[in-house]
Amino acid sequence: MSLYVPQPRVPLRDWCEWTGNSWDKVQAVVGRSFRRPAPYEDAYTMAATAVLRLIRNYNIDPRQIGQLALGTESSKDNSAGAVIVRGMVDRELERLGLPRLSRQLEVPEFKHACLGGVYALKSALRYVAFDAQGKQAIVVCSDIAEYERGSTGEQTQGAGAVAMLVEANPKLFEVDLAHSGSASDYRGPDFRKPFARHFDQEYAERGKRLHDFPIFSGKYSTFAYLDETGQAFEAMLERLGVYGSDFLASVDGMFFHRPYHMMPLQALAFIYARALAHAPQPNAEFQTLCEQAGVPAEGVIEECRNEPDLFGEFIRRGSNADAAQEPHPLTTKLAGIVRKSPAFQTLLSTRVKLGTDWAMELGNLYTAALPAWLAAGFEQALEQGVEWSNAQLVAVGYGSGDAAEAIPLRVVPEWRDAAGKIGFRDALAASTDLSRLQYEALHDGKHIELDCPPHDQFVIARTGNTYEVSFQDLGVDYYEFKK
Repeated sequence: MSLYVPQPRVPLRDWCEWTGNSWDKVQAVVGRSFRRPAPYEDAYTMAATAVLRLIRNYNIDPRQIGQLALGTESSKDNSAGAVIVRGMVDRELERLGLPRLSRQLEVPEFKHACLGGVYALKSALRYVAFDAQGKQAIVVCSDIAEYERGSTGEQTQGAGAVAMLVEANPKLFEVDLAHSGSASDYRGPDFRKPFARHFDQEYAERGKRLHDFPIFSGKYSTFAYLDETGQAFEAMLERLGVYGSDFLASVDGMFFHRPYHMMPLQALAFIYARALAHAPQPNAEFQTLCEQAGVPAEGVIEECRNEPDLFGEFIRRGSNADAAQEPHPLTTKLAGIVRKSPAFQTLLSTRVKLGTDWAMELGNLYTAALPAWLAAGFEQALEQGVEWSNAQLVAVGYGSGDAAEAIPLRVVPEWRDAAGKIGFRDALAASTDLSRLQYEALHDGKHIELDCPPHDQFVIARTGNTYEVSFQDLGVDYYEFKK
């Protein structure tokens, strides 16, 4: 694995001072900082930089790569995608005296909000398993999360890319697709980026550039996240043939999609509460927690049998902000008590701790958020001397709209050598803190001087503006590598 994040950094303590928000609350719920792309960057440059680092750090033979899969929701082009990344990487490899990527290379792009990267990974795994004929695949997740200034999502911005090499004999972890769990359901206006919004005058006036602010409803999106990750997790348990309580007691590490720090913890508490409710025998812990939460145990059990139609209920209640209704009120109330329980706190400290601290520096990376946390976990496990050989992990991905995946992983015995080449800490170290003026100007697309010249990365060199009968490149970006 390899990581790239832009240099411009917004410390959330500073942001709280600028905006009057509570630093104690933001730090506990969201994290400590987020990154913003410099004016010379986009999702493709970040992806290409991460891929080139992967090839160089692990001495990969580019001719052995048969698929380059891009997961993103920050595309700038409705036609090309991963092939743009290929183009940049090929030219820099050639300049370095290395062979280009294989000409027999698949270049798909995957889109489903923040889950596109997991879908890209599943495609690469299937490619390697069935028709690669000994070749490898590279998956790269690259995204820019941006929200309007003053919105409830502003502190959850971020940008970055993670690249992963997928091969038949992995050097970090094996992926057990046969026992993975999938779930999806249509959730209407949960979190969307419709093109029509760019033609609305009110939306267009929010910034001086063509921004990519999503259309979202925070409370409704939270309900969707909890419901869908719970469904995917339980689908995985069914395929594994185990009860949730037994799985949570035996798994060695858990990693989730993290739009902000608290969201995965809420999801895990929700899953924990449902695991207690699904236990085959009466459970004293479940009864005690229900009493503390003031909810009937039988009511929670019955609620866990339901598969709520969130969008249908949303439509029935009027299709507005007030129409978002908690689909699992008893279980959610129980989960709030679960989060404070000693058993759950032990679960967090032993199964969810690795990589969490570093991930709090990243902000929301959309498709790259889950693999970035995994990368941080492996590098931190190496630094701390954790015995992780043959450890059982689970990765839970989520994409608004919505869909989720829960996938079992197993750490391979020789993981340390590969973990030592990820470069997560080095990627974090390359940063330049922005002032309020710089942040606001960069966010709004205004010209501003930044003390972060590009180094060892791809950049946008220029953008085409020709629109003639004989030749057209209007809006097409041209890229180059800066040493």
